[in-house]
Amino acid sequence: MSAQPATKTSALRDAATAAPPAPPSFSLVQGGLLFQAWRRLHLSGESLEFLRRRVLFITLLAWLPLLLLSVIDRNFDGGAIRIPFLKDLEAHVRFLVALPLLIVAEVVVHERISPLIRRFVDHRIVAVDDVPAFNEAVRFTVRARNSIALEAALLGLVYTLGLWLWRSEFALDAATWYARPDGGHIQLTLAGRWYAWVSIPIFQFLMVRWYLRMVLWFHLLWRISRLPLHLVATHPDCAGGIGFLGDSAYAFSPVLFAQGALLSGLIANRVLYQGQNVLSFKMDAAGLVCALALFVLGPLVVFTPQLDRAREKGEADYGLLANRYVSAFHEKWISGEEKDTPALLGSSDIQSLADVGDSYAVASDMRLVPFGRDDVLWLVAATTAPLLPLALTMFSLQDLLTRLVKILF
Repeated sequence: MSAQPATKTSALRDAATAAPPAPPSFSLVQGGLLFQAWRRLHLSGESLEFLRRRVLFITLLAWLPLLLLSVIDRNFDGGAIRIPFLKDLEAHVRFLVALPLLIVAEVVVHERISPLIRRFVDHRIVAVDDVPAFNEAVRFTVRARNSIALEAALLGLVYTLGLWLWRSEFALDAATWYARPDGGHIQLTLAGRWYAWVSIPIFQFLMVRWYLRMVLWFHLLWRISRLPLHLVATHPDCAGGIGFLGDSAYAFSPVLFAQGALLSGLIANRVLYQGQNVLSFKMDAAGLVCALALFVLGPLVVFTPQLDRAREKGEADYGLLANRYVSAFHEKWISGEEKDTPALLGSSDIQSLADVGDSYAVASDMRLVPFGRDDVLWLVAATTAPLLPLALTMFSLQDLLTRLVKILF
């Protein structure tokens, strides 16, 4: 008769210690109309295999016809054209550097972001009772990622606003391999038509598609931040246990590098062919760096209210513990009036006192954002690195190395 209650007690204990239900599979990039097209063309598998195929295909589609058509247009050798195709740094950087990086970034983001979502459940940061709401937030993001209507809207945006911006703001006002000025307008060459209607839209679509994914990432984090998360003020990551979210900075760094490379090519063309000073673009560069860093790290700030509450609770709890401990320590070792010694007070009193102090210090120093200075510096470095070669337009390589040696030594 006594075996049945024992069995029930054991079952309850096993249920309490059982692993939480696994979250649904999540990826920011494994879905959407383009992803399905990659699979139909055998340029991708379920897990984003065949990366080299995709990079080679999209690069050749956007860049190679420009080279061939510029030959047909007889602009290959320059002639009366001020900027022949082979000397257009912006086009080469856009399609041979930035465009492949946008494809490579899909694999990087998939491998780094997907595990971050699972950790909320695996590390029991989301309580078992809140897992259904967590899973629904993940499923909503997956449905939005797979939306054909959203990607169709992006494509429409590219062929309207995107092309208008390129023609009015970014196309050079000079005789180039892709266009010639004609009474305040530009007349596209044969290569220029492919450039304007195929190559530029491909790049713009992939870029705005990344911005959409970042918006979806922000929305997912916002919904998770609305759940009552289990954050511990004394967690070694100094962010309550969600410091792993700082890894998103490394996941999105290829996208930021591609943006920096694009700006670098644009500036180089204007410095070399329009005589502008590279320093006149310093505000553009600074604005890009700040905007992209905020775009990547800004979504993580949604956890600040819960981190602030966790820090306040940690300071209060460990402050009370420290007060009780140091009072007992003082009575035992200073006043010599040992009474009821608490369990914490033992043969290693001094070490225990230091441990309590360390725990309180960790709780007090807990960050209010789930990222650190290194994460910020990494994003800044990823965005600015492509801009560094522009210094060669101001100094010779020898002068640049000399200045660098003087700074370092």
